[in-house]
Amino acid sequence: MFRLRKKQTKGLDVIFTIIKIGVLIAGVLVLIVWFYHHQWQTTIMPDEKRLTENVLQYKEDVQAALKSYDREEYTGVILALMMQESAGRGNDPMQASESYCGEVGCIDDPSLSIEQGVRYFVNVLEKTNEDVLLTLQSYNFGAGFIDYVQERGGNYTKELAIAFSQEKYQDVKDTGNYSCIREEAEPYRACYGDILYVQSVLDYYPEAKKAVDEDVRPIRIPKIPEEN
Repeated sequence: MFRLRKKQTKGLDVIFTIIKIGVLIAGVLVLIVWFYHHQWQTTIMPDEKRLTENVLQYKEDVQAALKSYDREEYTGVILALMMQESAGRGNDPMQASESYCGEVGCIDDPSLSIEQGVRYFVNVLEKTNEDVLLTLQSYNFGAGFIDYVQERGGNYTKELAIAFSQEKYQDVKDTGNYSCIREEAEPYRACYGDILYVQSVLDYYPEAKKAVDEDVRPIRIPKIPEEN
């Protein structure tokens, strides 16, 4: 009788050991799944590439402004652009003052900022024959970049953005009003505007498209040409 109970006890110990091992393995698998899911979210959807609530609050205003030009399909582009310009902060979220009055800070009303920013964007878009990449960089550099590109093949490239920035910076560097806003631009001495502006805006575009109303079909933006 004693031997039988001893064997039963050993059997139960084995069962409990197996259960403990199973629970441990399950816990490890859960941790692995959580880790890779977290890594995927961090890699594919980093926080800095999401639109802020400050930007999203202007979605209807942006769409309405674009509707007046029959350009509602660019709503996502403008939201991404606004995110890059200001993250929706301040009274000039489109940073449109310079295109409005020729100097920084003359717009202190978000509605006017959106109205002017959209007007300028559409104007540039028409001048580039709806070349979105060239339009975005020209929003940052100014419309002079359009002629510069059209005289050199007609298509936006990062190399042309760098070359234009270098040339313009040579003209204005002594004013003390310009400095490189990116470390990547410093080796090129391309400190006029933002040479990586196009890519920066496009990084926000996937999320911006999701924010747009379903009845507005977003445009398809071509990939940035690879550097030679």
